[in-house]
Amino acid sequence: MHYLKEFAEIQNQITKFALAKVLWLDTEVANWNTPYPKLSLIQILAEPTDSTGKFAYILDVLDRPDLIAFFIHQIMVNSQIEKVFHNASFDLKYLGDKSAQNITCTLKLARKISLKTLQTSNLKLKTLATELCQFSDVDTEEGRSDWGKRPLSDKQLHYAAMDTVYLAAVHRRLLKIYNPNFVTNIFNIMPDDSKNTSLTATKVRVAFECPRLFYLHQKFGGNTLFIPPDNQIGIGNSFHQLADSFIKLAISESRFQEVFTNSTSQLNINEIASHLQQLFYEIKFSTYLEKTVEQNPSTAQPLYKVWQGLQGLIRRFAELLVVNRRYCSAEVVIRNTFVSQERKLEHYFQLPDGTQQRVGGEFDCLVYNCEVKRLCVLEFKTYQPVDPSAQLAQVALYSYMLWHQKKVAVDSAVYCVLPEFKEYQYSWEQLENTVHQLIPYKLHQMQQWLTWESPYPNSPPPTTQPYLCKICPQQQKCQTFFPSTVVISASNLPFKDENNGRQDADSTKINSVDADAIGEDLVTTLQSFGISVDYHGAAVGPAFIRVKLKPHLGVKINALLKLSADLQVQMGLANPPLIAPQAGYVSIDLPRPDRQIANFEKYIQPQFLPPAVPIKIAIGVSIEGELVEADLSDANTCHFLVGGTTGSGKSEFLRSLLLSLLYRHSPQHLKIALVDPKRVTFPEFEKMPWLYSPVVKDSDRAIKLMEELVAEMESRYHHFEKAACADLNTYNQRSTQLLPRIVCIFDEYADFMAEKEARTSLEQSIKRLGAMARAAGIHLIIATQRPEAKVVTPIIRSNLPGRVALRTASEADSAIVLGGKHTAAAYLLGKGDLLHQIGSQMHRLQSLFIKNIQLPSA
Repeated sequence: MHYLKEFAEIQNQITKFALAKVLWLDTEVANWNTPYPKLSLIQILAEPTDSTGKFAYILDVLDRPDLIAFFIHQIMVNSQIEKVFHNASFDLKYLGDKSAQNITCTLKLARKISLKTLQTSNLKLKTLATELCQFSDVDTEEGRSDWGKRPLSDKQLHYAAMDTVYLAAVHRRLLKIYNPNFVTNIFNIMPDDSKNTSLTATKVRVAFECPRLFYLHQKFGGNTLFIPPDNQIGIGNSFHQLADSFIKLAISESRFQEVFTNSTSQLNINEIASHLQQLFYEIKFSTYLEKTVEQNPSTAQPLYKVWQGLQGLIRRFAELLVVNRRYCSAEVVIRNTFVSQERKLEHYFQLPDGTQQRVGGEFDCLVYNCEVKRLCVLEFKTYQPVDPSAQLAQVALYSYMLWHQKKVAVDSAVYCVLPEFKEYQYSWEQLENTVHQLIPYKLHQMQQWLTWESPYPNSPPPTTQPYLCKICPQQQKCQTFFPSTVVISASNLPFKDENNGRQDADSTKINSVDADAIGEDLVTTLQSFGISVDYHGAAVGPAFIRVKLKPHLGVKINALLKLSADLQVQMGLANPPLIAPQAGYVSIDLPRPDRQIANFEKYIQPQFLPPAVPIKIAIGVSIEGELVEADLSDANTCHFLVGGTTGSGKSEFLRSLLLSLLYRHSPQHLKIALVDPKRVTFPEFEKMPWLYSPVVKDSDRAIKLMEELVAEMESRYHHFEKAACADLNTYNQRSTQLLPRIVCIFDEYADFMAEKEARTSLEQSIKRLGAMARAAGIHLIIATQRPEAKVVTPIIRSNLPGRVALRTASEADSAIVLGGKHTAAAYLLGKGDLLHQIGSQMHRLQSLFIKNIQLPSA
């Protein structure tokens, strides 16, 4: 069961239940036998096949009228949700009474059927559960216990959870007797037939590529392949059939074995591949080609492509066979290389919420490499995938399922045979601590997506790779089914202040920006200054338009760099453009008049990740619309210095950065230390379970916090030494008690630097943590409105390698944050426009914007 006591987690779970079709509900009431009864618990079951209470939720609402009101508003008055109670008249006294809608009372249903028909002792819920549904050991006494005391006993909680289990079972049994058709209508949310709820490895691949395409395919069917226009389509089945035929022939036909009779020193891969290809062509492919073309002449060209792909595949097989021949005789090398077994796999994955998810699939081929003594599962593709990482997810599932079956490590590989052979190979070690750990979390996320129904909020998110939309096989249906954008003219859109003067890019798509026209206008303007350039395209970001120009021979870059103010005047820009040399061109960033925001919810979804996954923070959205993140385990981005003046969006940046951590890492695996001297940056986070310590608001406590972090670091290194480990990841892999990562976000650092004693103490702590804390899993993010030289001293700068500059008050401040002569931050647009330094490269991003902070359920 899930016993929820914290306000935020209860509110969050109620919001999730608001998307359900049917809920089975019960209540427990304190002081029920007095004139002053109080609602103590609300029990909820949304999984009607649960027979143990494992999936029941118990909401502790004793003396919490605001939560009860929220439940009534979200659930009870919602006519879209069927609420099932046993004795509804009793429960509704505390849950909305006559305002409640769509209520089913199983007691009334039992009375309709009649006691005579049911042949039970009475119509009480526990009696029906025992005599009608054959539950045993049904507790009928605990209901009289004291529901007003805290803490509740385990026996009380089990009793409360099982009430909803009995209710769902009784409801189902009564419906079968009263009207069997109703059972299908109501209980098909969680059907008994596992085939209806099973997933395949292919569907997991699609979910990685695009959650919305996965949803559409699961609900309506249709094509799911993202295939670039220049790729040959419609040949996959033929290729796979012929690839199977090759392997079977190679194993059974002695002529294939004879190819390997020479000594290993005499075996030439090119000759071997040629012989194998020729044999297969003569024995199988020529006949197949002749018959198929005779039936349909238009297949000649596609089959030529199939043969082209087969040649590449056979050559790759020849390479492996030659390697294995060193360890096997000619008679057995082929049989030892191609592992014959049932290719269909299935596995029941344990998900983070305690449920199980069946995943099935069929791999293409399993081979054994004698040199490395390792199996490798293969997946064949007749096209070059636009997202190799999604293909990795599919083949990694096969690897994982085979490991469970054989209890040996299994490598993975994807063979893309057209237009030319390309191989993506992944070792078991690469997958074990990354993809394999992510699979249960991804499956859980996929389950959640499938519960969504239009027009409710929290639909499956769009792909994180917008270029896939151009080749989406269900583009039109997606645009119709997920109406997330409304195309309007910018001239008709008023400039609004609800989002700090920024338009919402996720709810409104502005298509009036003609980037090419702006680019040509810029070229003309530069010509008026005697600067000749060629226009090389433009990209439209949330806050600015980046125009790419190639100066003519003889035009010096400095001539362009000096024109920022002139261009602002001539082109009527609100802010001067940023001009920077790039590899092969000069970029000129022109501010957009219809500025957009990058909505946090679009880019980051709540999904707790395994502890071994690298911990990343969201920095912002690039000009290409992609989320840019920084890995805190990387030596170049393990600690950050953040600078930005008033109005730059620094506080909003820190909040989105913090929430990006909370959405992905549970309180067991991550602790947050917050320093907020102005008391306005983190008020919503003051009671969250992730806190390492209470939010710090004064200098004495800030000094003590930093000293505590230094002590924690030293303690961890002592543990590492005992365990013979070098870092936190290694320690956690070997230890039964995991140590959480700690991220300290220190806002308005300058406020603590006025006193010399405080400054010295803080500097020394930051110096030690900056130099040593990364391996211990402790990370610093130091932010200030005033990145002045006397505040951000060389000691601080040298120990904070990651840099983010929002708009600064001066060029000098910009140079202090970014280092060197980087003064561009002084000319940023504010409100989340930022520069992120990655090595020697400077990236201009738009920070994420959070409309309403909702902490994920811990």
